[in-house]
Amino acid sequence: MREIKIGIIGFGTVGAGVASCLLRNGDVIAKRTGIKPVLAKIADIDIERDRGVAVPREILTTDARQLMNEVDVVVELIGGTSIAKDFILEALRIGKPVVTANKALLALHGEELFAAAEKSKADIYYEASVAGGIPIIKALRESFIGNRINYIYGIMNGTCNYILTRMMREGVDFAPVLADAQRLGYAEANPSLDIDGHDTAHKTAILASLAYGEWFGVKPIYVEGIRDISLTDLKYADELGYHIKLLGVIKQLNDDVQLRVHPTLVPEDSLMAGITDVFNGVLVNGDTVGDTLFYGRGAGRDATASAVVADLMDVALNLKFGSHRRVPAFRIGRQFRRLMPMEDISTRYYLRLQVEDKPGVIARIATILGQRNISISSIVQREGQSADNVTLIILTHTAKERDISGAIAEIEASAGIRTKVKRIRIEDM
Repeated sequence: MREIKIGIIGFGTVGAGVASCLLRNGDVIAKRTGIKPVLAKIADIDIERDRGVAVPREILTTDARQLMNEVDVVVELIGGTSIAKDFILEALRIGKPVVTANKALLALHGEELFAAAEKSKADIYYEASVAGGIPIIKALRESFIGNRINYIYGIMNGTCNYILTRMMREGVDFAPVLADAQRLGYAEANPSLDIDGHDTAHKTAILASLAYGEWFGVKPIYVEGIRDISLTDLKYADELGYHIKLLGVIKQLNDDVQLRVHPTLVPEDSLMAGITDVFNGVLVNGDTVGDTLFYGRGAGRDATASAVVADLMDVALNLKFGSHRRVPAFRIGRQFRRLMPMEDISTRYYLRLQVEDKPGVIARIATILGQRNISISSIVQREGQSADNVTLIILTHTAKERDISGAIAEIEASAGIRTKVKRIRIEDM
């Protein structure tokens, strides 16, 4: 039976999970593929610490470059965007295929990495970079090859989904739920990457590039996190038949592509509303297949390890049959679609504000919206924080972002307006 020698750079949580899976299920993998996976080398700066998985002492090393020369495939699991990038480029230069879970590196430097892979005729596999154990990368690269992708909606950050789920379910404010998430290990000590939307943006960049076959990167993506989502908004959204989710939104309209990350009202009976707690979900709509939902654990040692091992077996089969880049993911360096500026997008909106409880205030708001071609779908009035204030919750029909922004600025400058206008976008799916 043919063997494939595997080298892992980075023996942290995920690295230990990959090693454990290979050692535990190597015989199963061999029976299914006809290739025996051999864990040949593991490189880490600390090879003394107990990881909870028994590996032969002789395969441990602190020299990652030595590892590259002794294996058939390199697995990069150290994270970060500097040293990891150097290791991947070096592995590709010597013709070694690479498997990585490094979403930030791919989102920021993917074009350079994939150009290097194309030049060396080596492959980069990265299933674990988006949504953990959910096989969304392979699906977009191969399974949807006969489809034009109309849109993708992604709940791709378990930390944010956990926080929003608990806030709504238990009626608890943002800060204590975030503290609980940190205590339980669902959120980092510095949670900014997650709750400010940047982690979701990295994943959105990768999925968009796969969906449309050209590299977009993370810089053009509009990003808004969940720090400002209040319990009040979650309650009002629920009353109106919606849940609030942090969505990565990818849409193609003719030759224009929308890429955005922000809190979103989704209908309570939609597929995305049912994705709760730390789980992830990606909804893909293709012109032939229609809607398809991918659901599962988006993070964690074993979910991520499962995706890494699946990539390893794809590499092994490529090596066995002498193939590579069976389905090229991107047209490097060529741009065929226009990235739509955020101010040009059109969607529906939820607006919340407090106003003076006097005749004419609501009429003035309606006039401002109407002057900018913004039609009101519904308006709800609730008692305000004081006797002379009321809270207004307005849902609009589809309108341009530019028009909504202008209307909000004008409303906030008007007499009788007590608070800033809270805006949350709506996606009716």
